[in-house]
Amino acid sequence: MPPAMKEQPVEVLLVEDNPADARLTLTGLRDARSPSEVHVVTDGEEALAFLKLEGDHVNAPRPDLVFLDLSLPKVDGYQVLAAMKADPVLRRIPVVVISSSSREIDIARAYDAQVSAYLIKPRGVDQYFAAIRSMKELWFHAPAPPP
Repeated sequence: MPPAMKEQPVEVLLVEDNPADARLTLTGLRDARSPSEVHVVTDGEEALAFLKLEGDHVNAPRPDLVFLDLSLPKVDGYQVLAAMKADPVLRRIPVVVISSSSREIDIARAYDAQVSAYLIKPRGVDQYFAAIRSMKELWFHAPAPPP
């Protein structure tokens, strides 16, 4: 059953170290059509603890979708991706990279690491909201989730 058809909210993990970008993303994800529960972590190390149910995150829900910044403290986004794709359970979780980098090498490296989508952070607030809402529309309403 697609995440949008669940009776419970879609579980989203937002991995973002910039508080302003995190607020913009959270605002962009608000939508009465499909409720979501967004969990925010601020570095790659905490993201891995959340995903692997370790430390303070032993009772964390399994996310239906991960929004991942690549430039993170402690453990960068590429290392988070590598750990997820090496894990038989985590590898199926769709990952949308949200990055300020428009460099072709960064985009290629992310897709080589099997991201589901790569979103370059728009500069304007309205464009940022529109981009996040587009990603939400795509991932919450269109595809069948991995089993």
